Amino acid sequence: MNIDGMPAIVTGAASGLGEGTARALAAKGAKVTLLDMNGDRLEQVAAEIGGLPILCDVTDATDAEVAVAKAHETHGACAIAVNCAGIAPAAKIVGRDGPMDLDAFRRVIEVNLIGTFNMLRLTAADMATREPNEDGERGVVVNTASIAAFEGQIGQAAYAASKGGVVGLTLPAAREFARTGVRVNAIAPGLFGTPMLLGMSQEVQDSLTSTLPFPQRFGKPEEYAALVVHMVENTVMNGECVRLDSALRMQPR
Repeated sequence: MNIDGMPAIVTGAASGLGEGTARALAAKGAKVTLLDMNGDRLEQVAAEIGGLPILCDVTDATDAEVAVAKAHETHGACAIAVNCAGIAPAAKIVGRDGPMDLDAFRRVIEVNLIGTFNMLRLTAADMATREPNEDGERGVVVNTASIAAFEGQIGQAAYAASKGGVVGLTLPAAREFARTGVRVNAIAPGLFGTPMLLGMSQEVQDSLTSTLPFPQRFGKPEEYAALVVHMVENTVMNGECVRLDSALRMQPR
């Protein structure tokens, strides 16, 4: 798909991978709608790239429906959707204080998996209303998984389960939407320089980067965004989850 002029929706767009993706798509000429819960930062990023900022809780059906409708009204039917909204709290299943709080587990699943599914169902339905291009293509969805889906560490049970669900969602969604010309892919990032990691002490950051085979540094949001751009532009890439991890294979802890 040629990105220039295409309506795009990016969740988690006020920082990290989502911000990097929103900027990259805007630089390629997309009409970007940015969704996030961080209102001040969302407005700033949107103003800088000429995008449409919308406060949205991706776990809420009505919130998401209203956001997609506003994006459609402003830019037209969605052609590109990238789901980057997510959380990554750490907790053992059974810790020193006993079993993990069930609501804490539920919250991670709600944001990372159900939130992704919520936006997938709504944007794919919107994409189905578009006129197809010469390949019969109407839209592209890129979801964010994690290498924790494959090598979840101790303390990552909720996060790994949520991201494993995103991986598992990819192929059946791609198969279902093939009839409407909507592609679905996922990216499984390793260690990226997002606010969560960059907020850690330098000692912890150095310890983390030392585990990376090459390059021994955090990935950059623009490097994640470059893969998103490729997935959008490469029409035969469909139903795939691609690791983006500097050859990292995480150890148990």
